[in-house]
Amino acid sequence: MADGDGRRFGFLMFHAYEELDLIGPWEMATMWRDYAHGPACVTVSEHGGPVACAKGLGTVAEHSFENCPPLDYLLVPGGFSAFDEMRNDRLVDWVKARAVECSHVLSVCTGAFILQAAGLLDGRRATTHWKGMDGLRDLGVTVERQRWVRDGNVWTSAGVSAGMDLALGFIAAIDGEDAAAAVQHNAEYYPDGRIYGDNGQHAAAE
Repeated sequence: MADGDGRRFGFLMFHAYEELDLIGPWEMATMWRDYAHGPACVTVSEHGGPVACAKGLGTVAEHSFENCPPLDYLLVPGGFSAFDEMRNDRLVDWVKARAVECSHVLSVCTGAFILQAAGLLDGRRATTHWKGMDGLRDLGVTVERQRWVRDGNVWTSAGVSAGMDLALGFIAAIDGEDAAAAVQHNAEYYPDGRIYGDNGQHAAAE
């Protein structure tokens, strides 16, 4: 595993986070590291060690809140459990404190609710999973129905698979189009835009 270029990208894990929310961006970020001189990538959870995902996948966080090294970037995933974690004062306080040192903070899906709880969406535009948009709006956030939204140094994405698009956009903004192109090429990530069944109607109605 490559050590990266001196920068460090942290990925937060918590019980029952949605697998692809984290693993999709992790794949993009580690390809950034390996193929385009990107940052080292690390995982962290409140206590470190094993963390079960929403669909049953077992993952392991390298670091706990206590021993997590300094981070340049932080990504917060979502899942239904994010609504519990936004009330976890220890986790929210950790995110809030780390956001001070990080140059950029990102969330995927309902991870936006954790950012909101940490005060990181005050006065900002954001997005989240379509099921959570009204709830986030009710908390005073200016919600936009976009695949991903950047407002200053805070980045949010729509649900689940949108985290990969967020990650590519982030890489392009930080290190340029060539870096994002290298990641996209090695990941073979070229969504074909096909919409199955009546999902087109659902998308139009959201």
